[in-house]
Amino acid sequence: MTGGVRLARLAPPLTLAILLGPLAFGLAGTALPALGYLPELGGVSFTTAHFSALTQVPGILRSAVLSILIGLVTTLVSLAAVAAFVASDLGTSGFTRMRRMISPLLSVPHAAAAFGLAFLIAPSGMIMRLISPWLTGYDQPPDLLIVNDPWALSMMAGLIVKEIPFLFLVTLAALPQTRHVETMRLGRSLGYGRIASFTFLLWPPLYQQVRLAVFAVVAYASSVVDVALILGPHLPPTLPVRLIDWMNDPDLETRFLASAGAVAQLGVTLTALIAWMGLERIGRMLVCSSRQAGQRWQRDMALRAGARTVMIASAAIVFGGIAVLALWSVSGLWQFPDALPSNFSLRSWMQALPRMSGPLATTLAVAVLSTLIALVLTILCLEREYETGRGRGGGALLLIYLPLIVPQISFMFGLQVLSIWLGVDASFSALVLAHLVFVLPYVFLSLSDPWRAHDRRHDLIAAGLGMSRTRTLINIRLPMLTRAILTAAAVGFSVSVGQYLPTVLIGAGRLTTVTTEAVALAAGGNRRAIGVYAFMQTLLPFLAFAIATGLPGLVFRNRRGLRV
Repeated sequence: MTGGVRLARLAPPLTLAILLGPLAFGLAGTALPALGYLPELGGVSFTTAHFSALTQVPGILRSAVLSILIGLVTTLVSLAAVAAFVASDLGTSGFTRMRRMISPLLSVPHAAAAFGLAFLIAPSGMIMRLISPWLTGYDQPPDLLIVNDPWALSMMAGLIVKEIPFLFLVTLAALPQTRHVETMRLGRSLGYGRIASFTFLLWPPLYQQVRLAVFAVVAYASSVVDVALILGPHLPPTLPVRLIDWMNDPDLETRFLASAGAVAQLGVTLTALIAWMGLERIGRMLVCSSRQAGQRWQRDMALRAGARTVMIASAAIVFGGIAVLALWSVSGLWQFPDALPSNFSLRSWMQALPRMSGPLATTLAVAVLSTLIALVLTILCLEREYETGRGRGGGALLLIYLPLIVPQISFMFGLQVLSIWLGVDASFSALVLAHLVFVLPYVFLSLSDPWRAHDRRHDLIAAGLGMSRTRTLINIRLPMLTRAILTAAAVGFSVSVGQYLPTVLIGAGRLTTVTTEAVALAAGGNRRAIGVYAFMQTLLPFLAFAIATGLPGLVFRNRRGLRV
């Protein structure tokens, strides 16, 4: 038996250990202090007093309910926009163009997109500058609470424009598993409009394919920290932001309250997921009743136009926000209501780059190493699946999605406690492992479909020529899947660059990245400094996707079939 086969055999259990081990230990490390047991801080007996203290915190119920609403509304709007756009434009040139924009949109970290949106919609933001004073009459920024509004509308908008590309990508991956061309053609031949054909015939099986990804969006939106710090309400903030404040409190006794809150966050996310399942039932009932009533929705042009508008607007907001970040990073004097700065300067970059060198080096090192480990494990797992034919079921997919569905904050607190107990807190290896927990699922999900779609006849030909499995993998399959592998690596790199909470908790403030520094600057309000860090945070994933796109054409310039 070759060494490659042995490695492939060991990869699945090792991957599960990396995904589920930190999850299990983290949840245990959160639950025990929540119940009063943390000997290092004097907690030697179990008690529910910390949960009782949690219920007495002013505004805690509003924080929890707001987190649930953010998770549900964000997911509902994002999924509805994606479904309506796929229904209206599937098979059109507009659909193809939007498909090509997915990688750039997906590569923008959540924090950078949130900063970009804030710079667009703030009272002194770009939109207000473009319409002032000629339309609004404002010579000074209006006194309006747009960013950090109490109902988290700006936060939900920021999440929606980022979750739309993710759900669209997942939907694109699921479409080949359905007979979408024949299904849509059948619906149209029966006199149904495009929206009705999609909703009645194609959406039910398609949604089953993307359901776990939708759950991940609900969980993320209901427990996100960095976007909430940038765009979310302050009085009171969402529950995850409160947990971070308690965890960073100088009074170490507050750690017990923070742990109880982290367990409560798990309950909040679970409540949001159960509520989403209820919405699924309602949606199923509405679809069935409309279908049985014979509604054909032939006049759906307004809905189709609205779906296109939402998709184009979401892309425009992300790209426009990044452009404004870049503009602020090189701006000199820029008074309201001027649409452009009075002058341009690289002073902000010159001041920031020396301070950024350390976080930038950490960002690159952690992202590259965690992505490489995830890529190797994913390839070996898929090779093992390729050999055995096992591992494609819903159970395996659920295990991959589990770190994305369980709220980060609910088990990262426990991992921080565990890392302190083991003496590895603020260590580079612990930070890489923390990032790997989230990078690995995205790399696996990005690479699994192209790997499974690989034509096995090439391997049979190689075997007929006497090549071993390992040589076939290295010399045949990997070169043919180079573009897919590089794209999966770019996705993993982008995920690592955007990680905020694992870096803050496991890095313990001593290992910082570009993302943690950018979010920390949000409290200061220095737009030029924020522009520099947030634009750099965006530039790194863009470069990764540019390499993934251009490298195959360069490496295989003399092999036309491998450049596609």
